[in-house]
Amino acid sequence: MEKPIENYWMLRLADLKATLEVNKFEVHIAADTDEARKTVHEILGRTGAKSIAWGGSVTYLQTGLYEELKDSSAYEIIDTFNKGRPAEEMFELRRRALLADLFITGTNAVTETGKLVNLDMTGNRVAGIVFGPKNVVILVGRNKVVPDIEDAMLRIKNFAAPANAMRLDKKTPCAKTSVCEECRSPDRICNTWTITEKSYPKGRIKIVLINQDLGL
Repeated sequence: MEKPIENYWMLRLADLKATLEVNKFEVHIAADTDEARKTVHEILGRTGAKSIAWGGSVTYLQTGLYEELKDSSAYEIIDTFNKGRPAEEMFELRRRALLADLFITGTNAVTETGKLVNLDMTGNRVAGIVFGPKNVVILVGRNKVVPDIEDAMLRIKNFAAPANAMRLDKKTPCAKTSVCEECRSPDRICNTWTITEKSYPKGRIKIVLINQDLGL
């Protein structure tokens, strides 16, 4: 068999898709980032979204969608990745993003029981998932799949959070040791947990499962 790893994951992702759909998520499987971009553009056209925003996501950047959309004239773009703006302006943009027609982000983990698990610093990413934007698109690399909520939390605390603290140059103990110290640092990025068990309304949250390792 050619590409046994890709075939293995396609079977795993197909099972996960069925489980997530029982939980009222709209789910798509993409073989790679190219197919993921095409899927998101199809969703944009189908929803008729006029405004687009996003929450922090390495996966989103890796798909190339950010570069495609950030200067688009077809939509009102609420760009919360433009770090050159003053902090107060960035805060207001993140608030505005919660009223966008369509919000794009990633997830820290997705369980085989069909739940999304996330841990945020400021909360704008999880807020957009929970409520506000009319449609949410969540891009998920296959490396984010875990058995259950306990494993999701372990993955986030022991890998995703320290790796993100390093990526963001945060002055936290985990950025130096790679191990969560349950710190009280002003730079702590582990502040708000969310577990999304189902999409409400049905299909509001659209998940694109990508058969590649992406994000942190």
